[in-house]
Amino acid sequence: MVTVITPSSIAGTLKAPPSKSSMQRACAAALLHKGTTTIHNAGDSNDDKAAIDIIQHLGAVVNSSNDGSYTIESKGIKPTNANIKCGESGLSIRMFASIAALSNMPLTLNGKGSLLNRPMNFFDETLPLMGVKTQTNNGRLPLHIQGPLTPANITIDGSLSSQFLTGLLFAFSQTKQYPVTITVNNLASKPYIDLTLDTMKVFGLNVPVNEGYRYFTFNEPVDNHLPRHIDYTVEGDWSSASFMLVAAAIGGSITVSGLNHLSAQADKAILTALKQAGSTPFISPEEVSVHANNLKAFNFDATDCPDLFPPLVAMAAWCKGTTRIKGTHRLQHKESNRAVALQQEFAKMGVAITFDDDLMCIHGGGEIIGATIDPHGDHRIAMACAIAGLRANGQTTIEHAEVVSKSYPGFFADLSASSK
Repeated sequence: MVTVITPSSIAGTLKAPPSKSSMQRACAAALLHKGTTTIHNAGDSNDDKAAIDIIQHLGAVVNSSNDGSYTIESKGIKPTNANIKCGESGLSIRMFASIAALSNMPLTLNGKGSLLNRPMNFFDETLPLMGVKTQTNNGRLPLHIQGPLTPANITIDGSLSSQFLTGLLFAFSQTKQYPVTITVNNLASKPYIDLTLDTMKVFGLNVPVNEGYRYFTFNEPVDNHLPRHIDYTVEGDWSSASFMLVAAAIGGSITVSGLNHLSAQADKAILTALKQAGSTPFISPEEVSVHANNLKAFNFDATDCPDLFPPLVAMAAWCKGTTRIKGTHRLQHKESNRAVALQQEFAKMGVAITFDDDLMCIHGGGEIIGATIDPHGDHRIAMACAIAGLRANGQTTIEHAEVVSKSYPGFFADLSASSK
């Protein structure tokens, strides 16, 4: 699919799509919760669909309703299929691998597209410490496992992604051996672990004691008499909303509803970046409004929220001066090598991006040129170049625009409906 962006401004009100980070964690928790769960405001991105498919293969019975909700019945991990397909979802493979390993059934977890190139050495190094037989394709998918996983005192490296730890936290919540501690070195994206722990608490799972994101200790749980039926509402997604908020800061005015400013989602940090760039977002309990302003270069640390790099680069392209964003080491193993992809595609639009160790330097404030963009199979590259092109000199053509379905299927429809 090819989408053409014509220079325009945006205006109006829209609802933030459901958070796939919240949705996928809710699916994992519903699988482990022995009872019935209704997930409201459920997401329909490709990653969300992958999570639903996975829990069905691991034993959950899932029914969808006309109102967009899912009802999930689970008796725990009881695989019905030895082949688990994770699509292109990095969170799904990293989270559900440890959960699936609670079973003693031989299982194969696989993916497609860019996920086949992401490193999975973590499982070869870590799962055997807990009695799980593993085999990968030289640290790549497919991943063959046979449990059962037996929680033990282990030390892991958390520098590549917090998603591996999320999977272990869910798996360890099922332990009957106390106390047991996961020690983590160099944990990345701490806010995503807060989101995991919050979700575990809502579903009545055994939540560990968190000692400075270094030690996570599971003690014998206190029976909290949670009902067998749990209602869970997926939050609005700050990651997706960040693109529309930046689009408004570049040129226009937008109000995005369904956003909780107290959320544990890491990407709510977009509010800080907007303020640093000279925008003044208006924040209320359930919505955020942003209006166009003269933007200035800013310095921002995106180490714990690397998914903000693409919208921040789009905003920095319109900021006078050189913007510096820290955390480029977090971008190598995304859907693309995201740092290089951003540099290449924004260069086509007349924006120079250079690197200084862990800093990305965006030299903004010049003329933005409409161009033909290859998103490198990366949904966030497609969206970033689209919003940067809203005020470009000439049309911007996004090739393979369907990649946005990974996280925000309605992105181009929302952008078109808001454009004037």
